[in-house]
Amino acid sequence: QVQLVESGGGSVQAGGSLRLSCVYSGYIYSRHCMAWFRQAPGKERGVVATVNEAGSTAYADSLKGRFTISKDSAKNTLYLQMNSLTPEDTAIYYCAARPRYSTDCALAVSNYDYWGQGTQVTVSS
Repeated sequence: QVQLVESGGGSVQAGGSLRLSCVYSGYIYSRHCMAWFRQAPGKERGVVATVNEAGSTAYADSLKGRFTISKDSAKNTLYLQMNSLTPEDTAIYYCAARPRYSTDCALAVSNYDYWGQGTQVTVSS
């Protein structure tokens, strides 16, 4: 069982930055994927970025260059650095985890077994 707890959300003006954190506990599996997803009002939850146990990352195409995912295994913490935020980034952000079964980390919500409770990010214009 894996427990995930997000923090770091809040309100920010357009152009600003936020760093989200997700502290994980429990057995994380030696081969694993961790990811950030987001869900805006009225929209489906979608992937933001993924990282595996070796530090290999992947991003949603539209977010490359503005968002950075990283993981500090010593602190059991997953991060998401978000820069140049726009109102379109307003959403609830979730971290998720799963064992890694293939070379690439899965991108679909349904592939992830463990989820945090989410943290709200609101970007005002």
